[in-house]
Amino acid sequence: MTTTPTTAGAGASPPPRNSARTAERLPAHRLVARATGTYIARIQPQYLSDTSAAVAELARLRRGAGKRAHQVQDLWGAGGTEELARLLDDQEGFFRPEYAEEAVFLATTLWALHQQSGRDKGMHDRRQNLGGAVRTLIRLKGASGEDEEDSPLRKRLVRVGTAESLDSVAVRLREIVLLLRGAREPLDYARLAGQLYRWQHRPDRAGVQREWGREFHLAAASAARRAKSASDGETGDAIDRTLAPDEDFGGYAAGE
Repeated sequence: MTTTPTTAGAGASPPPRNSARTAERLPAHRLVARATGTYIARIQPQYLSDTSAAVAELARLRRGAGKRAHQVQDLWGAGGTEELARLLDDQEGFFRPEYAEEAVFLATTLWALHQQSGRDKGMHDRRQNLGGAVRTLIRLKGASGEDEEDSPLRKRLVRVGTAESLDSVAVRLREIVLLLRGAREPLDYARLAGQLYRWQHRPDRAGVQREWGREFHLAAASAARRAKSASDGETGDAIDRTLAPDEDFGGYAAGE
C-alpha cells in the first residue's frame, strides 16, 4: 500500500485554522445559533445607525415574522440563511438542513419585528434568554411572588413549549415578541435559533421545553439575588450568569 508523502517537517507550523473545518466540529444547533448571531451582529449596528440598506432589510424581513420559510418566497436566501449555507459548506455528519433553515429564518424575522422603529438599543442581546425575558415582562407589569407563576404571560411561554407544530410555535413566539417590543426588552435570538432547531426534532423537544422552563424559574432566583444585593448595598448582576450563552452563540451547548 502506498502512502501519500508529506512535506511537513517535525518543526513545521500547523496549517491555519479554516472556519469551515472549525464549523464541522460544532453540534448542529450551535451552527444554527452561530449563523443567526453572526447575521444579526452585522445588521443590527447598521440599523441602529439608520443605514438605509439595513432599514430596508429589516422592513423586508418583518414580512416573514411568525411565518415559515417556504411561505414567503421573496425572502428565500435572506435573514441569515446565507450565513448558514456558508457554515454548512462541506458539513459532515448527521444534520437536518431543513430544520436549520426554519430555525434561522424564524429567529431573524422575529428579531426584525422586535427591532422595528427602535434605534435606542439592539433587541438582540446575548444576555437575555426567552424564559428570562418573559419573567421580566411579568415584573414590569407589577406582578411579584406567586402572581408571577399565575401570570397570563407565563401561560404564553408554556403555550410555546407545548405547541405541536412549528407553525404554532411561530405564531405564539410572535405574540411574545410583540410584547417584548412594547417593553423594549431584548432577547438572545441566536440562542433561540439553536433551541428552535432542536425543538423540531421530536426526541429533543422535551429538552428544549425544560430549558425554557428552567430559564423562567432561574430568572426568579437571579432577581432574588439582585434584590438582596441591593438591600446590602451591593451591585447585582443584570442576569443569571449560569444561563450565559457560550462563546459560539449557543446557549445550552450540550442540549438535553
